[in-house]
Formats: sequence, structure tokens, C-alpha cells
Amino acid sequence: MQAERPIGELLRQWRRQRGLSQLDLAIQADVSPRHVSFVETGRTIPSRPMVLRLAEHLGVPLRERNRLLVAAGHAPVYAQRALDDPDLAKAREALDRLLEAHEPFPALVLDRRWNLVLANPAARVFFDGADPEVLEPEINMMRLGLHPKGLAPRIRNLEEVRGFLLPRLARQVAATGDPSLSDLYAELAEFGGGDFPAPDPSDVVLRIHITHRGEELRLFNTVTTFGAAFDITLEELIIETYFPADDHTRRTLLKTATA
Repeated sequence: MQAERPIGELLRQWRRQRGLSQLDLAIQADVSPRHVSFVETGRTIPSRPMVLRLAEHLGVPLRERNRLLVAAGHAPVYAQRALDDPDLAKAREALDRLLEAHEPFPALVLDRRWNLVLANPAARVFFDGADPEVLEPEINMMRLGLHPKGLAPRIRNLEEVRGFLLPRLARQVAATGDPSLSDLYAELAEFGGGDFPAPDPSDVVLRIHITHRGEELRLFNTVTTFGAAFDITLEELIIETYFPADDHTRRTLLKTATA
């Protein structure tokens, strides 16, 4: 956990990131603006219920809610378990079924730092031919996709993919302050890119065109998360499912699955 800052400073940072005034937050959380001001300036230390109420209305992730609680002198309340923990058995079963059901098209489960957690057999289209250097555990899918020794040489629309992924990673760095993500961004930015046009608001999916065993595959992806997560691990999981963008890709992946 990062070195702690005062609870008021942390809450003020989240409020500003959400583009809210103290009055906006007070109205949403049904507290007085004076109370919000006192919390942010350190004149009042909020109770645990108040921290959780403000965090809920600010949309603060569970990991960071724990951090807010600790900064206010309270014990954290959200657990973080390994995915193979018995308490997460139903969630793990759901993930396995989702990956299996998406065959013969690629599907991946990633953690908050883009490390691979689970994948179905069809996802091998992303790994074939990659240098062992980028396939060592933990496999980082952002690195694999943009590294010259990874998938990048097989991506036909590499600049478009870079222009989608690097700004997304930069926003993560800005939102979380995670030094690991910052280091990852610095590493990947060296491979090219950095100045990108403003994204098209209607561009909500990543399109990726890759060569695979002499065939060109055109895919697009969607991202799913656990919307009502009760555990930090579950909240931070990202499920990426890839779909064929044309009939040739669909037929090729179907043929590959039955070969």
C-alpha cells in the first residue's frame, strides 16, 4: 500500500477526479457541505460509515476504499482473496464456464495490471510465435501486445492498437498512481506512439487485425467486469472476449478449433 496521506486529502483528490464540487458531493451523499469541507481540511475525522458513504458516491474502487478507511484510522473492510480461494469457488466456476462458452473465439481474464489470469484454448492465437521472454509468468497482455518480441510484429493495424491501448493505460496511471502501471507505460511508450488524436467517442471496442499461420484474422473485443463485486480480486478482474469481425475470421477460427 502506498504511503498514507490524510483522509481529507485523499477524498478531495477523488472528488476532483470525479469533477464534483463539495456541494455536489454533499447533495449526492446527503450530508452538509460544511461537513464535507471539515473532512477535507482535517477539522473532522469521518466515521467508518461516513467514509464508506462518501466513497460510494465518489465511485471509489474497493481497494482504494480500504485505503481511505485506514487513512481515517479504521480497519479495512474489503477482503482480497486468491481466485482459487474456496470462498470464490462460484466466481471461478462462472469464469471457467464463460471462457469455455466463448470457444472457438479467444477469451481472457486479466487482473488490474493486465497480467493474464485465465484464458481459453482459442487465445493461443495471441501467443504463437512470441519470444519466451514475453511469455514468462506473469504474462502481461499489454506488454505481449505491444512488445516487438511479442504480438506486435503480427498486428496489421499496430498504430491503431497502440492508439487505443496506450492512452487507456495512461488514464489508469493517472487514476490510480500505481507505480507498476507507470513503469509499464514508460516501457511500452518506448516502442512507439505517445501522441495520439482524440479518440472517437463512438469507438468503444478494440479492433485488432493479426496474421496467424498465414491467415489474416480480424477481431474486435468487448470488456466485462463484475458489477457487484464484494471482493477486491473480483472487482479488479477484466474479462476480454474477442469476436470475429468478418466471415473469413469466423470460418478460420472454427476450422482451427476442429483441427
